[in-house]
Amino acid sequence: MKYARLTKEQLEELHPEFINFLASQSIDKKEWDTLKQEKPEVAEQEIDIFSDLIWENVVSKAEWLEHYSKNHIFLFKLDQEKMESIVIHAHTPVADFLTEGGLQWLNENIFSDEVQIQRGAKPFSQERNDEIFSLIEQGAILSDGTLYKQLEDMF
Repeated sequence: MKYARLTKEQLEELHPEFINFLASQSIDKKEWDTLKQEKPEVAEQEIDIFSDLIWENVVSKAEWLEHYSKNHIFLFKLDQEKMESIVIHAHTPVADFLTEGGLQWLNENIFSDEVQIQRGAKPFSQERNDEIFSLIEQGAILSDGTLYKQLEDMF
């Protein structure tokens, strides 16, 4: 596997797509049920292949990521050759960006000395999709880039 197996919940969400995937492999429901019973390792391989296809599609199309922790927000703008970032860091234990109150605090204090904002850019050091997937594994989520774009204009 190149990426990671989709969770049970993700597979359930993608059930119609998985059925189409199996059909493209000439596997119907009866054959799938037989595979799961008699050759579970083959069924597992099919799930792994499907998972990789889904992840490859997701990371290939990714343009924006966000990662939140208690005192940091990492915003990423992704193109084909490089990623740009805006990092917000709060120098106070009052701020907790994992809560609505912490985000409200940030909104009210973004220009204070308790908030540090840095910008950066770097070329992808490995294969683009691998690096993006690594960020997702570390907790980054796909985004529409709204917050990045707002801050980009301000800083």
